[in-house]
Amino acid sequence: MVLAAPRSAPLEEALGEGSPIVVLDRVSLAFDDKVILKNISFTLLKGHTKIILGASGSGKSTILKLILGLLKPDAGVIWVNGERVDGMTELEMMKVRADLGMVFQEGALFDSLTVAENVGYKLFEESDMPRADVRQRVDEILGFIGLDDHVDRTPAELSGGQRRRVAIARAMAAKPRLLLYDEPTTGLDPITAITVDNEIVKLRDIENVSSILVTHQLRDAFFVATHEAVHDAAGRLQVVPAGLDKAEEAEFIMLKDGEIAFEGHAAELRATSDSYLKTFLS
Repeated sequence: MVLAAPRSAPLEEALGEGSPIVVLDRVSLAFDDKVILKNISFTLLKGHTKIILGASGSGKSTILKLILGLLKPDAGVIWVNGERVDGMTELEMMKVRADLGMVFQEGALFDSLTVAENVGYKLFEESDMPRADVRQRVDEILGFIGLDDHVDRTPAELSGGQRRRVAIARAMAAKPRLLLYDEPTTGLDPITAITVDNEIVKLRDIENVSSILVTHQLRDAFFVATHEAVHDAAGRLQVVPAGLDKAEEAEFIMLKDGEIAFEGHAAELRATSDSYLKTFLS
């Protein structure tokens, strides 16, 4: 299915600005009497990042489940990669998910498989790509994240940060246009978390992957929003503070009581005078 009229107002605006990868238009969801999300609208553009913040139970991970089609909204419209997904069957959603990558909170690697087998799992099981080509892609993405010498190790032989980076590599192996991250740095020490943040930035800026990052780790959220990946004069890939234009490609969404309490760039969030946002940031 392609985008077709009539379109919602947010989608019309997004099409005027760039290519929309994800659009939520007035989405609401409740479980019995408990309202989880209420009238949520936002647009993610190609190559951009949305960083979703909020207290526990505010609906952050629920948004990812809606995008993945694991939950259906009570009201509203959801578009993913040009497909309206809120009314799709499970079989139809399988085709949409083929162009999505998901990084779970704890990595969710298969303990009995090697790093290479974990990274190539989706390609081995869900595509007709020749095994030699799958291995070439596995080697390529592991080289990109700096773990090419770990191909034959099992998850138990890796550090926590390395397991998260392997999970990112697995999500990226099929070259999806959209990556979803659910608390990818939770439980990691600050130094290790930075290595994961760097991979998120590199995939966005070098591979032009659109991303939605759900987190309660403010330091990691601001790092991703305010850094960019570039090649230096020697051709080496570096993650450095972002210029103003690049920093504006990352936007924060703050959820409160099931609604969007703030949407804007890092500088705008830091400068907020809203008492709730100031308390959360402190």
